[in-house]
Amino acid sequence: MTDDLSAAILAVLDQAERAARTDDDREQLAEIHARLTGPLRLAIAGKVKAGKSTLLNALLGEELAPTDAGECTQIVTWYALDDRPHATLFPLQGEPRERPYDRDDGALQVDLGGLRPADVDHLEIGWPTSRLRELTILDTPGIASISADVSARTQRVLAADDGRVPVADAILYLLRHTHSSDIRFLESFHDDELAHGTPMNAIGVLSRADEIGSCRLDSMEVAERVAKRYEAEPRLHRLCPVIVPVNGLLGHTATTLREAEYALLATIARAPAEEVAELLLTADRFTSTPTGPPVTELEREHLLERLGLYGVRLSVELIRDGTATTSSELSTELAERSGLNRLRAILVRQFETRSRVLKAYSAVAALADLLRSGDFDAATELQARVEEISAGAHEFQEIRLLSELRSGGITLKPERAEQLDRLLGGSGHDPSARLGLGADASANEVREAALAALTSWQAFATHPLTSRPGQLAARVATRTLEGLLAG
Repeated sequence: MTDDLSAAILAVLDQAERAARTDDDREQLAEIHARLTGPLRLAIAGKVKAGKSTLLNALLGEELAPTDAGECTQIVTWYALDDRPHATLFPLQGEPRERPYDRDDGALQVDLGGLRPADVDHLEIGWPTSRLRELTILDTPGIASISADVSARTQRVLAADDGRVPVADAILYLLRHTHSSDIRFLESFHDDELAHGTPMNAIGVLSRADEIGSCRLDSMEVAERVAKRYEAEPRLHRLCPVIVPVNGLLGHTATTLREAEYALLATIARAPAEEVAELLLTADRFTSTPTGPPVTELEREHLLERLGLYGVRLSVELIRDGTATTSSELSTELAERSGLNRLRAILVRQFETRSRVLKAYSAVAALADLLRSGDFDAATELQARVEEISAGAHEFQEIRLLSELRSGGITLKPERAEQLDRLLGGSGHDPSARLGLGADASANEVREAALAALTSWQAFATHPLTSRPGQLAARVATRTLEGLLAG
């Protein structure tokens, strides 16, 4: 069904290209075509110091994004797959041009050629890594920045203001603690209209999760409970229904852990328990205590910078109790406990498996906007075709219904509302997830569950006490189940 949707949009794009009267309109059509057929655009956003660049490096498994307060952190930066490393600057005025760059402690520092960050629309970093095969990642300046201009760059790129379509198809939003500015930003990325965000293209990340539990060994469990509370908050749940606690620094270090670092941690772990407890009491004590294990202050500072106090404490504990006897085992344990593996799985479930629908959603919105503002022959006919696609595509009906359900526009009993949310793809888009089955469910189990659900929703649709909105929702649910059975 999704392939048919993409084909219909491509057909309208081809017709629009023939009808375009200006080169500018043809260029924008080419951009929409590239958006529909290319990787999903995932933006990482959040307030200043939320840990966006650190998380991006963790997802890439390589230190590319600068984490200090340099010029490049004030600019929206795209990380895209390419055969060769390069940095291309897209100024607000003039043509894009490739620029030289340096690697400062691994992170890229791009020479802006004398331009101020305010003069740059965005940077594009092309990099040969399999991590970017399905996703183009957009690193954005922090919102609520001390500089209004810096915050505005993120707002312009991600928010749907003045009828514009956001550049990003989906968003990974980093929270440290919920704040009114977080809610306002997420609301600007969402709307019931096609041109704006959807309830399935935003995932919240409770970043720097170890700090919530004061870097104790149970910090991630504490952060998980906080994330669940946030998910249950109605206003935030509507905007960002999935919130994952992640320690980005630990996740990044886990993917790049070195043998020498493991050896230093093992040396600390072999010291007497009382001595280790005293050493790990605070970050200052860890770096400045003159006595203790034979690890220099400089080496301790390096470990703290790479792992954070929570990461050092956890690593020492895992080595002491025999869970991690090699650097490889420690790397695996840290990646799992950092929340990074879970986040990767959710990204696949929420975004990559439904990327074609999200890209089609963005492409239709962008095309409708261009046809209203551009100069085309038979523009009215083209607009009618786009509206027909928008109104008739079942995938878009699912998105709209899920948005209405989560915003309280449809009132159903809690059990049926939960079933409908799941069926519409709110918890994942494969048949097993939609039907509330385990990932290892057999084809026969999927079919039986789909038939039972179909019978239930058909009965609900025809029940005399079912409201008109409930009947319409049941028809969408029925069509979804018919599609699952046909597939």
